[in-house]
Amino acid sequence: MHQSTEKADVVIIGGGLFGCAIAYYYTKHNPGKKIVVLERNEICNSATSRAAALVTRIRSKKYFIPLSLETYRVINDMETQLGESMDVKRVGVMHVAASENSVTALNELMKIAEEFHEPAGYISNESAQQKAPWLKTDEIITSAFMPEEAYCDPYLLGTFFARCAKMQGADIRQSIEANELILDVDTVVGVSTNSGKIFADAVVIAAGAWSPIFAAQAGIGLPMAPVRSQYWITERNDLFKNSCIVILPDAQAYARPEGGALLFGIREKNSLAVSPKKIPSDISHFIFSEDKGMHDLSEVVDSLARFFPLVYEIGLKYYVAGFSGYTPDNNLTMGIAPGVKNLFCATGDVGAGISVAGGVGLAFAEMIAGKPNPFDFSFFDITRFGNIDPFSEEWINKCALARSQKKSG
Repeated sequence: MHQSTEKADVVIIGGGLFGCAIAYYYTKHNPGKKIVVLERNEICNSATSRAAALVTRIRSKKYFIPLSLETYRVINDMETQLGESMDVKRVGVMHVAASENSVTALNELMKIAEEFHEPAGYISNESAQQKAPWLKTDEIITSAFMPEEAYCDPYLLGTFFARCAKMQGADIRQSIEANELILDVDTVVGVSTNSGKIFADAVVIAAGAWSPIFAAQAGIGLPMAPVRSQYWITERNDLFKNSCIVILPDAQAYARPEGGALLFGIREKNSLAVSPKKIPSDISHFIFSEDKGMHDLSEVVDSLARFFPLVYEIGLKYYVAGFSGYTPDNNLTMGIAPGVKNLFCATGDVGAGISVAGGVGLAFAEMIAGKPNPFDFSFFDITRFGNIDPFSEEWINKCALARSQKKSG
């Protein structure tokens, strides 16, 4: 292939949700600038399209919330721009507490909802049963419902960002692989690809599970590890038709309707995590589970069945798995790269990537343009764990454990 050399204002490595969102906001706020998004496969075909896509507004980590609220705001903008609906399912979310610890956590969550002026209310077990007819409510101590919460088609969200960005002048290139960062001492000056070099004033690493590989080229130990998320989709059943989203911390599980079926996910006892170096460039060639997660499910199915007894007999039609970038504290890992100029890392989504995508896109577009970040990223600081080796077994196991022990959404 002919090797070319060109110049851009910004190059983004990775055409997943974060990469496309950053391109959208940057082109909207900086018309006439040249931004190139490099995707070695097809856009949004890896973690994005495999997400369970709960667009959670209210969560225990308060600093995620403004990012998620921006996602809701921008969806309306993009629907208007394209003249199409993203068909976001605003079914609301029910948080279920069946232990004293969960009740305490839920009470805290309700205070956070109030602080952000988000509608939320405690509901009776009868009401809980109506909102999720498949739910067994006997052991529930208290439940709360937040009517504004939603889920979406994650691939659509990503492609809406990409299509709007293209309309605004972004150059999104598929089947072009970024190989390495081009460095001039302590400054990143571009990206070398399989078709040539692109020099740029700013480079963004938004390569999902593979991000630590690029960060390492600039001498940065990026604190995240690719940890598997997995979920199942049941056979169809009338009980699932009008269900809301349900969060079950006492079963470390969540569920939402999916086309007349129920989609549910768990936090398994031993989350699979691997070195970014061991993941093939095309994720569809990776075997996430030899038995489609059945062993992991069998270990926790009894606690799930307390709330979802039908799980023992209903057929499971689909198994879906993908990687999320996890950290030991379940916080995002992102911001301006430390110790090297012109490099940005939009990475470490800790399973919240779909929800926070709008805020992440806006934040990076502003920072790349040299403006202040409109959001508080102090909890996401790339240096917060000190010097780490993101490829070491010890580090990868720490990140896996964080996902296994996570109870909230």
